[in-house]
This record gives sequence, structure tokens and C-alpha cells, in this order.
Amino acid sequence: MFAVALGLALLIGVSLGLLGGGGSILAVPILKYVAGMETKQAIAASLFVVAVTSAFGALQHARAGRIQWKTGAIFGLASMTGAFVGGRIAGYIPSDALLWAFAGMMVATAIAMLRGRRATAQVQTGDLAVPMVLVLGLAVGTVAGLVGAGGGFLIVPALVLFGRLPMPMAIGTSLAVISIQSTGGLIGHLSHVDLDWPRTLGITGVAIIGTVVGGLFSSRISPQALRRGFGVFVLVMATIIVLAQLGVF
Repeated sequence: MFAVALGLALLIGVSLGLLGGGGSILAVPILKYVAGMETKQAIAASLFVVAVTSAFGALQHARAGRIQWKTGAIFGLASMTGAFVGGRIAGYIPSDALLWAFAGMMVATAIAMLRGRRATAQVQTGDLAVPMVLVLGLAVGTVAGLVGAGGGFLIVPALVLFGRLPMPMAIGTSLAVISIQSTGGLIGHLSHVDLDWPRTLGITGVAIIGTVVGGLFSSRISPQALRRGFGVFVLVMATIIVLAQLGVF
């Protein structure tokens, strides 16, 4: 089954490279149901996988000039703080509750993807809504650290609406933020979780390859078609988790 998990790990990287998010949405189910990790271990491992993979993806976007560093730094530091807090809190919450929260986050993400969002904002770094970016960063980071998800698909629209970034730059900046944020969440989780390093590093290596592939194709695929297709996929994954929690299989 671990060989299957390695194959699926490509999707984690491809999602991050193409969309600037979605890695944790895929990583947690893959690590738990395919790689066989315990729930909290899977959440912590997903944060490591996504932190490293997003950093590689961010490098690709940085070379293309698609990262707004000032906005990314402000949002990233706020979300990292929130993720650390969320990661510490997760140690006091039952695994089943975390899985239900994760499934709920997946449904919310799928709805956001299927509905779509406007990306007509232009970069206006002098008009950055700093207080709102800080508040959103803390909120998004706390959610991400708590359930190991909710990063890019919450960060990208926040960067578009309150960071005044166009979609291509929001995606690149999101990867930088996700890497910082996931590191904070991982540190919080490591206080009560021991990672399975061989399996975690294997998944990470394959996901990095996927990120490179996703970055290469990011300008060749219709963002609308990709977003909606991914929304359907996430909704199916959420349904599987709910059925598993209900003991259907």
C-alpha cells in the first residue's frame, strides 16, 4: 500500500504547483488511509510534506516573479503563529473529532472551488489592508494547524481580496505562506506526535517531483476547468472520509 501512497503523493505536489494549495487536503487522507498512519500522525506528517513541498513550489514561482514578498511575510508570520497554536490545541482533541473537522474543511474547500472566485484585483502594495491580513493570517493558520488543512484555498482568496494581488501572484505568494504556516503547525504537533520519518520523507520526495510538474503546466491548463475538477475530487474524498467514520467500510 505504501507504493500506492507514493504514486498518489504526486497529486499533492501537482495540486500545490498548479493551484497554490490543496496539498494537505490530499495529504492527510493519503497518509492515513493508504500509508496507514494514525490520524494525528498523518496530520503532523502532512504539515511536514506540505511545508517542504510548498517551499520548492515557491522557488519556481519566485523565479518567475510571482511572489509578493511583503504581503507574504505579513500573512505568513501571522498564519505561522496561528498554526503553532492550532497544532498545540490539537493534542487535546480526540482523533475522531479532528477527522470530522477535516472532512468539514474538505467540503467547504470543494464548495469554494466549484463556485469559483473572481481574480480581477491588481497589485496595490501601497494599499495593503494590513490589519485584515493579520487577522485572516491568524485565523487561517489556526485552522491549518488544528486539522492539517485549509491552507491554500483559504489563503489564495484572502491574498486576492485583502492583499490586492492578481491570481497568478496570489498562487505563488500562497506557496510561500503555506510553507511558513505549515512549519509553525508542525512544531506545535511535534510536542505530542512522533513522525514516521521513512514514510514521511518518501511521500515528501515524490510530492516535490509533483510540484515541479504542476509548476511547468500551471500556465497551460485552464484555471477554471482545473479548479472545478479538483473541487469534485475533493468532495469525493470528503465523502469517503465521512463514510469511513460512519463505519460503512
